[in-house]
Amino acid sequence: MRADETIFALSSAPGRAGVAVVRVSGPQAMAALKALTARVPEQRKAELAEIRHPTSGELIDKGLVLLFAAPRSVTGEDIAEFHIHGGRASVAGLLDALARVAGLRLAEPGEFTRRAFENGKLDLAETEALADLIDAETAAQRRQALRGLDGGIGRAAEEWRGRLIEALALSEAEIDFPDEGDVPAGLIARAAQIAGALAAQIGNTLAQQSGERLREGAVIVIAGPPNAGKSSFLNRVAKRDVAIVSPHAGTTRDMLEVHLDLSGYPATLIDTAGLRATDDPIEQEALRRAEARASNADLVLWFDDAAAPDAPPHNIAAPVWRVRNKIDVAPSSGADYAISALTGEGVDQLLKALGDWLARELAPAESALITRERHRLSLVDAQAHLSRAASGIAPELMAEELRLSARALGRISGRVDVEDLLDAIFGSFCIGK
Repeated sequence: MRADETIFALSSAPGRAGVAVVRVSGPQAMAALKALTARVPEQRKAELAEIRHPTSGELIDKGLVLLFAAPRSVTGEDIAEFHIHGGRASVAGLLDALARVAGLRLAEPGEFTRRAFENGKLDLAETEALADLIDAETAAQRRQALRGLDGGIGRAAEEWRGRLIEALALSEAEIDFPDEGDVPAGLIARAAQIAGALAAQIGNTLAQQSGERLREGAVIVIAGPPNAGKSSFLNRVAKRDVAIVSPHAGTTRDMLEVHLDLSGYPATLIDTAGLRATDDPIEQEALRRAEARASNADLVLWFDDAAAPDAPPHNIAAPVWRVRNKIDVAPSSGADYAISALTGEGVDQLLKALGDWLARELAPAESALITRERHRLSLVDAQAHLSRAASGIAPELMAEELRLSARALGRISGRVDVEDLLDAIFGSFCIGK
């Protein structure tokens, strides 16, 4: 990626739509406007224009064009936008026309956002929050991403880094000027005090609930004996035939997943093989995977038949809700929830209870500073170096520990050591973002 190149891409969703937005960013953005519309509009003001092919002069479409001059743009560069009708032929014609303008090329994935980062419009944590906002499927995920986009962990890390640099300056002064009369006494002690306080503050942040769980959603596993109605329940909740339903035991062998939005919180509902003794090696493997998935779940819904109740095994580590199914056939008692996956009776009440449980489990994660494993690992690293710096070691060693801690905090916002991270982060974006 070269900053002196001008890039373009479709920034709205691909496919047929009412309006499509094509964005151009770089030093030739104004030239692109002039080549396709024969004029450059007033900055930050939408104008209706005929958009023509630069070589054939053929009319591509009539639409709105805008210019955002550097540095007052999302990338910090000159940006031109073409708002046209969202038909496939119109979009293809505009992209072909832009490709014929000298100095323009199609953008790579995430390149617009990467330029915003490199031009100081976003820090690295904010770009990750932007990716989370694009991927958000529930209201809670959206709220969490917006908080990250507003600064979140990046702002906190830079505040900690500023105090850490203060401690580093104190330790360096003690090292460089040990015998100078005008250097105040006790600099190392003050630096150690700052380091200790920062280590404690970062430790408190690490002890709080992580937002990673909200980003990924809770995992709810449906387990139980064969023919308890697990797959029927999954199909009803998904409102489509996800799983094969059959009266024959052992029908479900692969784990089937459905992603849900329950009361604004994300969850993955997983149907597993019916637990029973079997000599079939394939079914045995399915049962092994089902038991392992249940042990690692956030919640297990243990399904059994109202006509033949079956208690869950004792080796499930996750919380277990007992769900008695087929109450349309036989009366039920002794379970947490009673439903009929066939008729739908009791299903809404179970889903509401799941939504309430998710709200209790995940609501604290909305305000969590840590939303990615990368943030957590950087903070763990920073805290370890700070703890060593505050432990009374030699001034030279303290200064080195403080430097290493500052680098760990800098990795969160992208101030240092980020080159290896950039391709992985920005490569996850769509082309026009």
